[in-house]
Amino acid sequence: MSDKKAQVKNMFDNIAGRYDFLNHFLSFGLDFYWRKKALKLTELNPDSILLDVACGTGDVAIQARKMGVQKIYGADYSHNMLKLFENKSDWIAGRLVQMVAESIPFKDESVTNISVAFGVRNFYNIQEGFNSFYRVLKPNGKATIIEFRMPSNKILKAVYGFYFKNILPLLGGIISGDKAAYTYLPDSVEEFDKKVNLEKLLLNSGFSEIKKYNFTFGTVQVVIAQKQQKKY
Repeated sequence: MSDKKAQVKNMFDNIAGRYDFLNHFLSFGLDFYWRKKALKLTELNPDSILLDVACGTGDVAIQARKMGVQKIYGADYSHNMLKLFENKSDWIAGRLVQMVAESIPFKDESVTNISVAFGVRNFYNIQEGFNSFYRVLKPNGKATIIEFRMPSNKILKAVYGFYFKNILPLLGGIISGDKAAYTYLPDSVEEFDKKVNLEKLLLNSGFSEIKKYNFTFGTVQVVIAQKQQKKY
């Protein structure tokens, strides 16, 4: 547990300065579309209270803000990422928390929405993370997960795999100065795709209604899980 926590924290602290540029560059700008589309599917509104977990430099939260959400909290284990988020957006000051998803220091049933974009792979215990999500969400609240996946089409999988395992680590390593971080990305996606069933884990945590969407030829998945309304 502690080994992965330290590894992930150090990795993101190291690449924080080039993180935004590389996200946009290596995804050909599609990351903007993925975040915006996912948040629209989540049906955020001005009354939403959003906790953005593994928030990085704040791109999801910034998009939510553009959609009218005023109450937004950002959480990440990387201090350097949080510092960059704060530098980009003065409105988030005082609402950033350095934490891991498995132990969210929020009160029970205190937020209406949780988002996590491309961060679930980095949890040291995904089930505990989802249990924590469920606890802090209000009844009818939603958890929205954006994550990479391997395409099911064999030809697309081969092309995507070549880019992901050869070109992306090379370019990411040159630009960020940390080749290991951009080797970790495709390796973790492949392992995650083989071993992790998001729907099953969310159901185990108590979520009821779960909707799944695929973007960009199946290379990105969005899973939206809703906490059931209390029955009296």
